[in-house]
Amino acid sequence: MSAQVDRGAVRPPFWLLAELTYRCPLHCVFCSNPVDYAHHDAELDTATWKRVLVEARALGAVQLGFSGGEPLLRDDLEELVAHAHGLGFYTNLITSGVGLTAARARALKAAGLDHVQLSFQDSTRELNDFISSTKTFELKSRVAAIIKAEGYPMVLNCVMHRFNLQHVDRIIDMAERMGADYLELANTQYYGWAWLNRAALMPTVDELRDAEAIVDSHRRRLAGRMKVLWVSPDYADAKPKPCMAGWGAVFMVVAPDGLAMPCHSARMLPGAPLPNLQAVSVRDAWFDSEAFNRYRGQAWMKGACSDCDERHHDFGGCRCQAFLIAGDVAATDPVCPKSEHRGLVDGMLAATATHRAESSALQEQPLRFVPGARRAAGLVYRSDENSVGCSDRSAEGISTC
Repeated sequence: MSAQVDRGAVRPPFWLLAELTYRCPLHCVFCSNPVDYAHHDAELDTATWKRVLVEARALGAVQLGFSGGEPLLRDDLEELVAHAHGLGFYTNLITSGVGLTAARARALKAAGLDHVQLSFQDSTRELNDFISSTKTFELKSRVAAIIKAEGYPMVLNCVMHRFNLQHVDRIIDMAERMGADYLELANTQYYGWAWLNRAALMPTVDELRDAEAIVDSHRRRLAGRMKVLWVSPDYADAKPKPCMAGWGAVFMVVAPDGLAMPCHSARMLPGAPLPNLQAVSVRDAWFDSEAFNRYRGQAWMKGACSDCDERHHDFGGCRCQAFLIAGDVAATDPVCPKSEHRGLVDGMLAATATHRAESSALQEQPLRFVPGARRAAGLVYRSDENSVGCSDRSAEGISTC
């Protein structure tokens, strides 16, 4: 264990996110899975996942998300849900909807699934299908009705970016028509495939502010009927987010191959190897691994973070963002105005404006689901073929396809 961390001060994990598989029928350009996921295609078997769930629950975890990729591609999903329900977890399925038939929704309900979060890419068929490079909008609409009919809380999620931000009012209207209880409008986090596509996806701060004002007006109108969550990007707020509520403080993410991570993107970071739950227990990974202890507490902080009053609230910000932008995993989060690297973030915003001007042919919405539009947008779609050609050169802060 790192010397600066007092084990007695480390609380057990509250949230466990089980990424059951990196396989997915969609090809979203903002996917948070690693760009080289094809090189990490091993998956834990059913018995190992059950052992991980037992250990996590015994440690104190109570919230469990089944994610991916697309978790519905696992034939043992119902068995894992039933096992988790028996252990006392509150279970959440995070899905594209592909594979969720009425029969399977009933089977998952019978197994004890508490909650389904369904993703849309847009309120229009054209843009939804363009961003995911699949024809799935009508399918998702049918799945939303299935979720509602089975009595699950209706939770819709839409990742926001340059292409769909101007549709935010229509996205809210769509969720209202579908009877959603919750709508999460989560602005793109620039890791994984989104990092590769950042110049095309990143909106300007003014566009974000305009969209947020629209969201606020709908939120007031819908008070008591539908809760609308707006996840504002930290680069626009110029305020580091308390990533995952602090490194190794609340969340444990388990990758399909058993790698235990403090956040979704930690696989790419240099330094101590992440623990693999095929070889170690959840307890040992959480409390004793060097990787989980490395950025706990404050002793690791340097520069602007070390004596900042906000370090107790933002916990130093995002380590993956520091690494990708500044090339230093222990740097002050570059979105912070106090960071010596803030200029790099401003440069990214300037680059997206330049990209916008150079791709003016795409300004007219809706975008059409045609290969020519994809090329003009300069997008790299998540696919097995693209992933095989990707190298995750973590030590250099570079992910390339």
